[in-house]
Amino acid sequence: MKITKNGEAASRRPSADWFTGTVWQEPIVEAPEPARVRAALVTFEPGARTNWHTHPLGQTLYVVLGSGLAQVWGEAAQEIKAGDTVWIPPGEKHWHGAGPTTRMAHIAIQEALNGSPVEWLERVTDEEYGGA
Repeated sequence: MKITKNGEAASRRPSADWFTGTVWQEPIVEAPEPARVRAALVTFEPGARTNWHTHPLGQTLYVVLGSGLAQVWGEAAQEIKAGDTVWIPPGEKHWHGAGPTTRMAHIAIQEALNGSPVEWLERVTDEEYGGA
């Protein structure tokens, strides 16, 4: 058993190559192999969002604060808010983030395949976000 004490896993800003706006990640778990689970609390300031991306083994989001948006490629964006759980199947191209005037935080849970839990794709444009 390993207990990670509060403060041992520092808050971090994810790469601006993968996110638009101000986003913070609080690591929850990055289990060593053979385990594959990854989880983080991700907080998005108003207007902040991920790039389009996919997960090789899918992703679960549990929204803990505020409200935001989630969109699957080719479909309309949907509002997500505190208490909602979102399942994104393996390989499904999508993005998620805060609403234009509200913060949103979720716990993101996914598994890594061959060491990678995500494939990052192109940015969600302001036009795509505004149309959501």
